Amino acid sequence: MGHLLVVMGVSGSGKSTVGAALARRLGVPFADADDLHPAANIAKMSRGEPLDDGDRRPWLEEVGRWLARHLDGGVMSCSALKRAYRDQLRHHAPATTFVLLDGDPDVIARRQSVRAGHFMPASLLTSQLATLEPLEPDEGGIVLDVDQGVDAIVQAYLDAVEARGRGRRGGARS
Repeated sequence: MGHLLVVMGVSGSGKSTVGAALARRLGVPFADADDLHPAANIAKMSRGEPLDDGDRRPWLEEVGRWLARHLDGGVMSCSALKRAYRDQLRHHAPATTFVLLDGDPDVIARRQSVRAGHFMPASLLTSQLATLEPLEPDEGGIVLDVDQGVDAIVQAYLDAVEARGRGRRGGARS
């Protein structure tokens, strides 16, 4: 079985960039969950309004269906901020590994400030940080620091997978 990953984190953490780079490196398909949002969700976020669980539920179902179609390998970038959201995705694809891009909020805010043309305004960063529930030990995910280059993040993921393959147990932090 190949790598089935969700690269997750708050807006501006680099999910799409890192996810696409991981998919290229692993030779698997990539999708961005932002592309699966219904128009109503995009309009709400564009107005600076955070999504609620009701807004996210059908969107997460669509993300989960994509994962289920790629059980032999694929990478999805998706915020997946709460454990319940990740559980909803795992319902469709239980072997999914979550790669949490985490780091200093100031670093993320700086990245957001230079990003042009994205529907998610920087003003929602605070609400996303408040919503983010860290990966729990039983989730089998990896936490990687966003304050490094894309290639270094991709390599940190690959190194963690290799270490696990050598028999190390538990999550990895970089």
